[in-house]
Amino acid sequence: MEIVEIKIKTARTVNLQNITSEIQKVLDQKDSSIDTSVITVFIPHTTAAITINETYDPSVCSDLETAFEKLVPNIPYQHVEGNSPAHLLSSLVGTSITIPLKNSRLDLGTWQGILFCEFDGPRTRTVKIAR
Repeated sequence: MEIVEIKIKTARTVNLQNITSEIQKVLDQKDSSIDTSVITVFIPHTTAAITINETYDPSVCSDLETAFEKLVPNIPYQHVEGNSPAHLLSSLVGTSITIPLKNSRLDLGTWQGILFCEFDGPRTRTVKIAR
């Protein structure tokens, strides 16, 4: 198994980005010798997450961003850094996904894509792809 890292720059506190093409580029690399039928995408951060959802209509990302901000408000938390909502959202959404491959291509549903979820930005983040 090989682990490849890519960097993602986020622009806002809560910021969802479609990273499907970046993940596929890793699979398309000429040195890639994929001998598995799945990949795992992992986010090594406590205030970010990864999910699969519709990416055909970009308004889905903005709707999710709005919903996330309302779902976990910034109430008085014991954690004093001020990013407790981000920690909670990361736990709720999750830090890894497994995706099947078909002929070295992501085998997603018609409208599906991979969304990086920033909850404590803007930042530069790392995404790890185990292939």
